[in-house]
Amino acid sequence: MEQKFVQIINQNQGILHKVCRIYCTNTTEREDLFQEIILQLWKSFPSFRGESKVTTWMYRIALNTAISGIRKKKITTTGLELFTYQIADHPQQNNEEELTRLYKSIEQLSDVEKSILLLYLEDKPYDEIAEIIGITANHVAVKMSRIKDKLRTLLQSAS
Repeated sequence: MEQKFVQIINQNQGILHKVCRIYCTNTTEREDLFQEIILQLWKSFPSFRGESKVTTWMYRIALNTAISGIRKKKITTTGLELFTYQIADHPQQNNEEELTRLYKSIEQLSDVEKSILLLYLEDKPYDEIAEIIGITANHVAVKMSRIKDKLRTLLQSAS
C-alpha cells in the first residue's frame, strides 16, 4: 500500500505544488501546507475506492485541506516516516513582474474562486471541476466567467 501511495504522489505531485502556490504566499507556509496535504492524502488513501480519477481525489483532498486552513507547525507523521517531500524551485520566468502582478491578483480571490481558477488552468473540464468542488457544471461556468472579469479588473487596476 505504501509503495502504491508513493508512486501516486510522485506521479502527481505537481498538483500539490500548484495548490500550495495558490494558497500560500511564502515558502514556509507552502512547505507546511504541502506536508499537511500529504498527511491528509495518506489518511484517506485506504478509503479511496477508485470511483473517480486519482487526480480528482488528490485535488479534492488538497483543496479541502488548503481551504480549511489546517496548517499545523509540527506535522505528526505516524506511518509516514519514509516520506519527506520538498517543494521544487520554479524555473525563472521571463516576465517576473507580470507573474507577480498575476499572483497578487489571484491572492485577492476567494478560496473557492482560487480552486476553480486552478482547476481551469489545469484544463479540467467543467464537469470534473464541478465534481471536485461540489457544485454543478453550470455553476462552474458562471463562476469562471465572474472570476475572469474579476481578474481582468484586478490586473488593470494593478497596472
